[in-house]
Amino acid sequence: MRSKAIGAALLGVGAIALTLSFTGLGSAQDGSNTNSSTSAAEIERYRKMIDDPMANPGFLNVDRGEALWSEARGEKNVSLETCDLGEGPGVLDGAYAKLPRYFKDADQVMDLEQRLLWCMEKVQAFDTKGIRAKPFSGPGRGSDMEDLVAFIANKSSGMKIEAPLAHPKEKELYEIGEALFFRRSAVMDFSCATCHGAANKRIRTTDLPQFDVPNKSAQASMGSWPTYRVSQSATRTMQHRLWDCYRQMRMPAPGYGSEAVTAITLYLNKNAEGGELKVPSIKR
Repeated sequence: MRSKAIGAALLGVGAIALTLSFTGLGSAQDGSNTNSSTSAAEIERYRKMIDDPMANPGFLNVDRGEALWSEARGEKNVSLETCDLGEGPGVLDGAYAKLPRYFKDADQVMDLEQRLLWCMEKVQAFDTKGIRAKPFSGPGRGSDMEDLVAFIANKSSGMKIEAPLAHPKEKELYEIGEALFFRRSAVMDFSCATCHGAANKRIRTTDLPQFDVPNKSAQASMGSWPTYRVSQSATRTMQHRLWDCYRQMRMPAPGYGSEAVTAITLYLNKNAEGGELKVPSIKR
C-alpha cells in the first residue's frame, strides 16, 4: 500500500515542480522585493504540498533499512542488532539525535555512517570496500547506507538534537569542525561560512540556513536530514550533503566516513541543538 501511494504521489510532485517552473521561481535573481516574495511564497506552498509521509519515498528507504538492520551478513553471519550506537547495544530510539558522539570501544568520535561501517566490520566481519567505494545511490544502484541511516534516524524523529560535548575528544572535534567551517580554500576561495555565515542569504530561489551561531534556521535544516531529494530521486544523508558542498565549492571531495565530515557535522549540530528531528524529510 505504501509503495502504491508513494508512486501516485510522485506524479503529483512532478506536476507541482513543473508548475512552479512557470510561476517565476527564477525571477528572484533580479532583486525585486515583489518577485522575491512571490518566489518564496511559491516555494513554501510547494514544500507544504509535498510534506506528507505518504508522498515521501524516503520511507521506502526506512523499510529497506529495517530489513538490513536485522539481516545476518558478513563472515560472522550475524545482524547489526547488537551494534551500539551510543544508547546501548541494539537501542535505536534517540541514538541518532545524539550523534556524532565519542565511542570508547573505537576511541573515536563518530557520526552514524562511520559507526555503521565500524559495526559492519567489527560485529559482522562484513567487507565494506564496496560501500566505501560507492556509498551513495545512483541510477540503477541503491545504497545500504542510505537505507540504514533512514531507518535509524527515523527512530529519533520527533526528538531534539543534542550535542553535549562531554568528552575531551568531542570538544576537540567540535573545534576542528568550527575551523573547517570558516576555512577558505580551493580555486573559488570559498568556505562553508561563505554561504552559511550570515542571516538572510540565498542562492537563486533557495534560502540558505545560517550555521555560524545557534539559531532556528540551523535547527530546521539539521533537523531535516536525512532527506528525500525529489530532484535527485534519492534519499540523501548528511555525509552526502557535505560531500556535495565540497564538490560545489570546487574543493577535493572528502573521503566517505572521514573525520573532517564528522567534525563539521558536530559543529553544525551544536548550533542546531534543541531543534526537532523530522526525518526522513522531503525536499526538492
